[in-house]
Amino acid sequence: MTDRPVIALDVMGGDGGPAVVIAAAEVAQERYPRLFFLLFGTQEAIREQLLHNPRVAGNSIAVHSADVILGTDRPSTAVRRQRTTSMGMAIAAIKAGEAQAMVSAGNTGALMAMAKLTLRTMEGIDRPALAALLPTLMNDSVVLDLGANVECDTENLVQFAVMGAAFARTVLGVERPRVALLNIGEEELKGTEELKMAAALLRAADLPMTFTGFVEGDKIGAGDVDVIVTDGFTGNVALKTAEGTGKLVTGLLAQSFRTSWLTQLGYLLSRGALRALGRHLDPNAHNGAVFLGLNGLVVKSHGGANVRGMAHAIGVAHDLVAGDITRRIARDLDNFRTHRPVVAANDGHDASVA
Repeated sequence: MTDRPVIALDVMGGDGGPAVVIAAAEVAQERYPRLFFLLFGTQEAIREQLLHNPRVAGNSIAVHSADVILGTDRPSTAVRRQRTTSMGMAIAAIKAGEAQAMVSAGNTGALMAMAKLTLRTMEGIDRPALAALLPTLMNDSVVLDLGANVECDTENLVQFAVMGAAFARTVLGVERPRVALLNIGEEELKGTEELKMAAALLRAADLPMTFTGFVEGDKIGAGDVDVIVTDGFTGNVALKTAEGTGKLVTGLLAQSFRTSWLTQLGYLLSRGALRALGRHLDPNAHNGAVFLGLNGLVVKSHGGANVRGMAHAIGVAHDLVAGDITRRIARDLDNFRTHRPVVAANDGHDASVA
């Protein structure tokens, strides 16, 4: 169809629907002029929005879908209808070689189920992981898994570390990312046996990363680590806690500045710094989680993302395609399997290369 990067968009997904998705594609088209879009949704809705977004109109093909996945749909129900839905058809475009990535703001469970069924996991990957960027005091950090896998064993955690490091090299531009496992303490004695053994393997492996050991939850925002690896249950709790804390901080500041005329004056004097803080904590500025480990790139946007947030998610898809992240992951996994270290299956804290 085209030698340009092609992104398939689930136009019907998310709270904003076609208006937000296509307007975001217009913003992304301005940032990345070589992008080409496959727009999956109802023809009428797409046509209406293309009238207001001329860049996308000239760099896209609309593909009609008769059905839509709702936020209330169960994954099992969604899978049965995937061939006629905007989400399922966008994923199928990757498998058919018509697109290099897809972006959706729709139902996360349905997206995960359909993507895994259609694209399958890469060789050497047992389970895909959901990875995203979180703001820190330094630069952004990659966190995974964020909810795709409630329970994880040692192999899963090691694979997540390999994929997360490749993600950081591609999106953050860090040549040798610092990788850590999320744990209840930094000491080697603490944590589950799976965590200890994963740490031993990562310590001994020759991978394009710097494994720094364990990191506690209160250090996630410090920015001392580029990639934080954990199971999906813990990762999702950490993500929601971080988002909630950001809202708490901004809410408390807003209340404080309304207490007296002096605090209102203080707000006027510090308004620029507060706006910068708000932009840094805004989820839209970090929007775009990725299902890593599949034979194709699937990017999940927040359902309530605005145009800026959705455009950021499309930008993440662009960067991953441009950085050929799937090839990077495959190469690193192959290297790990070929030179896999053998560690003692003891209590984990003093595991050593055999």
